[in-house]
Amino acid sequence: MSNQFGFEDLQIWRRAAQAAIRMFDLADGLDKKRLYRFAEQLRGAALSISNNIAEGAGSVSKAEFRQFLNFARRSIFETANMLIIFEMKAIFDGASARPLVTELEELSRMITAFSRSLEK
Repeated sequence: MSNQFGFEDLQIWRRAAQAAIRMFDLADGLDKKRLYRFAEQLRGAALSISNNIAEGAGSVSKAEFRQFLNFARRSIFETANMLIIFEMKAIFDGASARPLVTELEELSRMITAFSRSLEK
C-alpha cells in the first residue's frame, strides 16, 4: 500500500495503529466472554486515536492539526481508562492490560511532543 495521504509516514500514527491492533485483539477476547458492548467501546476508542491523527494530518493549518492531536490524546485517556477499569474488575489481568497502558502513556507523550513541535 502506498503512502498517498502522508499520515502513514508519521511515527505517532504508526504507533497508534499498532496500539489499535493490540486493542482489537483484546476486544476479540471480550467478545468471547460475551462482553460485546465493552469490546465495541474499546475498539472505537482505540481506533479513534489513529483516526484523529490521520484526520489532523489533512488539516489546512497547524493549529487545526494540533486540535486533532488533542482529540487523539483524549482518546488515549479514554482507552487507558477502560483498560484500567477492566483490570480492576478482573476482566483483564494485569499482564495483558498494564503493558498496553504503559504503551498508551508513551504514545500520549509522543503526541504531546509532536503537537508542541507544530507550534514553532
